[in-house]
Amino acid sequence: MLPYIAEFIGTMLLILLGDGVVANVNLNKSGMKGGGSVQITLAWGLAVLIPAYIFGVASGASFNPALTLALAVDGSFAWSMVPGYLVAQFAGAFVGAILVYILFKGQFDATEDQKTKLGVFCTSPSIPNLTLNILSEAIGTFVLVFAIKGLANVPDIASGVDKLFVFGIIVSVGMSLGGLTGYAINPARDLGPRLAHTILPIKGKGDSNWGYAIVPLAGPIIGAIAAVLLYGAIPW
Repeated sequence: MLPYIAEFIGTMLLILLGDGVVANVNLNKSGMKGGGSVQITLAWGLAVLIPAYIFGVASGASFNPALTLALAVDGSFAWSMVPGYLVAQFAGAFVGAILVYILFKGQFDATEDQKTKLGVFCTSPSIPNLTLNILSEAIGTFVLVFAIKGLANVPDIASGVDKLFVFGIIVSVGMSLGGLTGYAINPARDLGPRLAHTILPIKGKGDSNWGYAIVPLAGPIIGAIAAVLLYGAIPW
């Protein structure tokens, strides 16, 4: 059970810190309101880095259904463990989002804008275009997964340094492509918190925009699988 527990807690921490920085920067009466996109992007990278160091040995620190599925497709992860990982990741993301709401309830109550509240939990496009939005998520996830696979080609990489590279990958994708769709690049990161937004008694929350949910689900899975297939086809 240890790998599944690690994926649950690791994804919960990822969302607690990742959604937490969005709440911290965007909600009214937060002490860091106005911190901006740079703070958000750096904090999301750290939100991945911290649980990766904690749980890398225990579970491989996937925390991402698209990555888990892609690694199973290329044979580097057992298909028998995929269902348990996916359940743990989505459940961890859901619980992490609930913790963010509990901690920032006063700030949610003080914020009137419905989109700002929803944006704490899940992603949305700057310009709605289903095809381009899915493509954006696919390409962002492709870069993430292809780079993670490429770390295996770094000679004599020191233990733990690979996780610093993953931090850099997350920050790079966010700073370069994040303005398009909010760079979910992880179905659990979006759908777990979106479900939390749906069921939580958030004051004046508005709609959870489930019509957009196909984008952070399909795009990352397409991009991740394309990355491992291309990586496997290259004669390294």
